[in-house]
Amino acid sequence: MSNYSAALKHEASPLPGKKFFTLSEARRALPLVKRIAADIHDAQSHRLRIHAELSAGMADLALGGHEALQREFDDETDHLESLVAELGLIGVELKDPSRVLLDFPAMHEGREILLCWKSDEENIDFWHELDGGYAARKPVSELADVH
Repeated sequence: MSNYSAALKHEASPLPGKKFFTLSEARRALPLVKRIAADIHDAQSHRLRIHAELSAGMADLALGGHEALQREFDDETDHLESLVAELGLIGVELKDPSRVLLDFPAMHEGREILLCWKSDEENIDFWHELDGGYAARKPVSELADVH
């Protein structure tokens, strides 16, 4: 087991409560999260392509193509689920696999908020309330402190 794997396993052991990030912690985690996010994007794109083929009946039923495509779709779904679980070990929540939209739980002024990042963004520059969602994002510059 590598040092990274051992550290991740140690950090991922069950702890009471939920993981909350400071803005600096979330930004430090972002390089690893970006690599996982790229894999999520690839897996989701592949799943959608396979789903379209299955829906359009493009698989040759006589040659078992439909079953093979279904197995491939199921395997890709399993892979996507493992990537989502990996994010969960870090404490990050996947909100939209197609846009690779992620939230980092944080505390601000005694309440939970979500630091928000999307795969086409360079940094974590937005946040929103728990019930606000992507459309209600605000710049993190509005936050006095996040802990």
